[in-house]
Amino acid sequence: MAMDTRFHTLHHNGLLVLANVADAGSARIVERLGGTAVATSSAAMAWTHGYPDGDQLPLGLLRTTVESMARVLSVPLTVDVEGGYSDEPAQVARVIDAVVAAGAVGINIEDGVAAPELLVRKIEAARKAADQRGVNLFINARTDVYRKNLFPAEQRLEKTLERAALYANAGANGLFAIGLADAEEIATLCKETTLPVNLLHLDGLPSLDELKRLGVRRLSTGSAIAQFLYGALGSLAAGFLSNGQLDTQSLKGHTYGELNALMAANNG
Repeated sequence: MAMDTRFHTLHHNGLLVLANVADAGSARIVERLGGTAVATSSAAMAWTHGYPDGDQLPLGLLRTTVESMARVLSVPLTVDVEGGYSDEPAQVARVIDAVVAAGAVGINIEDGVAAPELLVRKIEAARKAADQRGVNLFINARTDVYRKNLFPAEQRLEKTLERAALYANAGANGLFAIGLADAEEIATLCKETTLPVNLLHLDGLPSLDELKRLGVRRLSTGSAIAQFLYGALGSLAAGFLSNGQLDTQSLKGHTYGELNALMAANNG
């Protein structure tokens, strides 16, 4: 079965659990641990190269990183392209062409605070670019309605459903409702949208079994693993620099904000 077909099938066969990675080594580890697909974290990929998250990673680095992952994987690879690294659909198409040519069969692409019509145009451009490569790209449309509190709490589900319909009509294959954690709203979203629903792991999110019962089709870690790994690296390095010892007893993660600020300091 072709990689793109395999990846589509995974969204209709139970709950796809994705431990997001940053590079080829972590991708290989996740596959070895039984991952049926591998997903990148845009933040983790950017931080690995010393850039902040937020459409800052140069296309050349994005392409070569995807190529390095695809080279070592025998499972489908999906790549978070943030907002497509541009607000111009033509440039978004060039980005998608690059990641598909590098071996990706899925993408995440987000709306952020912009009008949803902009993401509609980006999805259409992404679909056309992938079709020209002969790849049935799985386009996972991320909406930030919940994550960025774009509307009052009582309107967020309705607005998410409106965007889901727009993105599905534009050619999206999945909906990433990042920040959604309420079980009742999750159930309603899964029931009323035609798209497989992806959620981000958060404190307070229902259990894996409950998510399956509610109808969720995909669960991601986002940048959480990378945040812990960078925090652990900092703790180990600080201890060794001060006393020559590797102390693993007090490891803790960095926050997203700490890492993004650190990487932004030399990219201003």
